[in-house]
Amino acid sequence: MSGRVARILSAAADMPAAQWDACAGDDNPFTRHAFFAALEASGSAVARTGWQAAHIVVDDAAGVPAGILPAYLKSHSQGEYVFDQGWADAWERAGGRYYPKLQCSVPFTPATGPRLLLRDPAAAPVLLAAAETLAVQNGFSSVHATFLTPEQQALFAAQGWLMRTGEQFHWANDGYGDFGDFLAALSSRKRKAIRKEREGALADGLEIVHLTGAAITEAHWDAFWRFYQDTGQRKWGRPYLTRAFFTQVGATMGDRVLLMLALRDGRPIAGALNFIGGDCLYGRYWGATEDVPFLHFELCYYQAIDWAIAHGLARVEAGAQGAHKLARGYRPVATVSAHFIPDRGFRAAVADFVAREGEMVAADIDAMDMATPFRRG
Repeated sequence: MSGRVARILSAAADMPAAQWDACAGDDNPFTRHAFFAALEASGSAVARTGWQAAHIVVDDAAGVPAGILPAYLKSHSQGEYVFDQGWADAWERAGGRYYPKLQCSVPFTPATGPRLLLRDPAAAPVLLAAAETLAVQNGFSSVHATFLTPEQQALFAAQGWLMRTGEQFHWANDGYGDFGDFLAALSSRKRKAIRKEREGALADGLEIVHLTGAAITEAHWDAFWRFYQDTGQRKWGRPYLTRAFFTQVGATMGDRVLLMLALRDGRPIAGALNFIGGDCLYGRYWGATEDVPFLHFELCYYQAIDWAIAHGLARVEAGAQGAHKLARGYRPVATVSAHFIPDRGFRAAVADFVAREGEMVAADIDAMDMATPFRRG
C-alpha cells in the first residue's frame, strides 16, 4: 500500500455504494454508504450546517478503494457528543484558529463503530497519514476520530494520536431467554421498580408496535418527525436532521431501521427510532406529543431490551450520556476517541487534560458499576 496517494470525496454519493460497502462491511448500519448518503443528500450534514464532507479514500493498485476514512470539515463542535469546546476556547485565546477542524465520525451519531473502513488492513496507516497531512497542509488545528471500536483504538494509538476516554451506558445480553430472565438478574427492589414503571407506562391502554422495512410508511415518518422536532428543540435548539433524511433512510436501508411507536386508539403519540446492527440494537431518537409517566423508559430502554433478547443481539447502545439508564440495567462502559494536534504546545496541554480526565472517568465508571441494579454474589 506504500506509495498510494489518497484522494478526497466531497460527498459519499461520489463513490458507488458497492465500493463503499465493500470497505464498510455489513455489521454497523451507520458506516454504510446509504446512511452517509442520506445525511448528505437530505441537507442534514452539509457545508451549510457546518459539515462539509471530506472523505479520505485510498485505492489499491487496480484503482479500487482499499480503505475509507469518512471525515468532515467542521466549522463548530455541535452534533459530535465528544466535547472539545474548551479546547477551542483555549486555542483561540492563545491566538490560534480552531475551526475548521477535521472530524472523522458519523454525524450526529454517538455510536461505537469503525472509523477506518478497510477492505485492505494495509490502508489504515495510509489513511491516518493522509488525515494528518491534510490538517498540516491546510493549517487545521486538529483532527478528531470519535467512538472508536476496541480493535481500531490501537491503530490510532500506534500513529501517535492522543486517546481520550468518555462513558456511555450499554445493556449487555447475558444469555437471557426473555425479559423475565433479565429481571431475575436484578435485586428484588430494582425488579419491582422496573415492573412498576412498565405497568405505569401502559396503564391507560397504550399499544406499542414495532415497525421495520416496508411497514414504515410516510405517515409513520410524519408522526416521528413531530416527536423528533419536539425533543430536538428542547435539547439542541434546532434539530440536526431534516425531514427528508427519514424518508431517504427508510427507503434505502429500511431493513436496518426499527421504529417503535406508542399508539392511543391507533394514533401515534410517541416513538423511538433504532438501528439494527449485526450484534447490537442502537437507540437513536425519541419523542412524544403527550406526557405519559415512564413512557420514555418503556419505549427507549425496556422495549429495546425485549427486542434484543428476542432477536439474539448481544447488546443495546442507548445513545449518549444519561446516568438514569443505570437503574434500568444499562451498565457504564468506556468510550474512546483519538485526536491529532499538530502544534506541539497545544498538544502537550491537551495531553495533560485527557490524562487527568481519563483518570476521573475511570473512577466514575468504577463507582457507577458498583451501583448497578444487578444482584451481588
